Amino acid sequence: MMNNFWLRHVGKIAICSGMIGASVYWLMINVTLAQIQAISGQVPFDMRPLGYSPAEAAALLDGLTADGRAYYLTHQIPLDTIYPAMLALTLVAMIRWFGQRMNDSTLVRLGTAASVGAAVFDYAENLGVAAMILTWPEPADFLVNAASIATIAKSILTTVAVTLVLVTASKWAFGYLKQVFCGVRGKAT
Repeated sequence: MMNNFWLRHVGKIAICSGMIGASVYWLMINVTLAQIQAISGQVPFDMRPLGYSPAEAAALLDGLTADGRAYYLTHQIPLDTIYPAMLALTLVAMIRWFGQRMNDSTLVRLGTAASVGAAVFDYAENLGVAAMILTWPEPADFLVNAASIATIAKSILTTVAVTLVLVTASKWAFGYLKQVFCGVRGKAT
């Protein structure tokens, strides 16, 4: 029953979660992350796809001051609690939307796994950032390294998931155009 609901509404789910996710992302980029960068003079953790060292984390946290660290916890982290779920839901819905018309479901399964994995690592990053802020001025190096690894994993998996959505959409479009112009019947390849 739930699977039937999902298949009938996957397009609407993709659009709605995408709009929510894009709105939250816009707020983070233009308000909270911009404010964090303005206060600290450093690029926020969330915007460092290649991770960060303990020294770089210390420079950011020190530059934030107590008020900036409180702002990170009370403004950025709550928004970044909504965003990973919305991004994952959007990507999964999009890849399933295009993938339901294809014979091969390998891309759909891989895209779904990458999307969910990206969200999991984004939440791990958020927990790591919150723990670093709460333990400042003495966050353990292992904590910084773990948060940095989560940031890198999130970035890689997000890139993979978006790429797989684009590949799946391209395969669907090619199959659709082939049906339209060549008169081939059946599912897109």
